Amino acid sequence: MIHIVLYHPEIPPNTGNVARLCAGTGVQLHLIEPLGFVIDDKHLKRAGLDYWPHVDWKVWPSLEAYLEADGTGRRLVCTSARGGEPVHRFAFSPEDSLLFGPESTGLPPEVLELSSHRVRIPTRNCIRSLNLSTSAGIVLYFALAGTGALEAWG
Repeated sequence: MIHIVLYHPEIPPNTGNVARLCAGTGVQLHLIEPLGFVIDDKHLKRAGLDYWPHVDWKVWPSLEAYLEADGTGRRLVCTSARGGEPVHRFAFSPEDSLLFGPESTGLPPEVLELSSHRVRIPTRNCIRSLNLSTSAGIVLYFALAGTGALEAWG
């Protein structure tokens, strides 16, 4: 199954909203430290509502630790507002790890260099980027649709 990986997330409500997304889709959530909040932050819990018990999630000390522990050769798909294949044209795999960067900066160049697989959400030029939790939802649902995972849900 697809994973969502948040690299250095900064804003608790965004992470809580992504957790709710993961609960609703059965997708694993991975948080890469450092985090811009503490896990028991009331804003994080409020945004995730009462869905946290339904989220399969883990905190990792580094992206390298996540990648090493995976052991499956899972493909890392980096997201970027500044480049990559438009999300609606990208050929997703059921074993992809969808990597999202911090809200204030996005993924740094050294992380983007870890993978040649990059996607972007096309937007009009009047904005720099979409909100992290909105972006995660858009990319995840394109990935689920593209891999046929939504068919079982009707």
